[in-house]
Amino acid sequence: MTTAVIARTWHGVVSDAKADAYFAYLQRTGLSDYRATPGNRGVCVLRRLEGGRAHFLLVTYWDSLDAIRAFAGDDVERARYYPEDADYLLEMEPTVTHYEVLESFGP
Repeated sequence: MTTAVIARTWHGVVSDAKADAYFAYLQRTGLSDYRATPGNRGVCVLRRLEGGRAHFLLVTYWDSLDAIRAFAGDDVERARYYPEDADYLLEMEPTVTHYEVLESFGP
């Protein structure tokens, strides 16, 4: 039996005025750390502008819960934040969600 890939989702909201700056910040912090963590298979960054806010949804793909722990710490359900996140995010959602990837194709 093969182990399924795990998708981890995180959601954050910033003011639309900070949307581009926050994406650049994500590239320097979280996205860079994802790439450097063994067992990370990639990330998809989604953004939706709505009502003066920018919603970011990050979907990361992982080989195992152990790989996620190497990135997030022992409590894999807890969201990982960086020091400057408070300068951008309108709230700090405390948790993330995990899904078993049954099938995937696309760009």
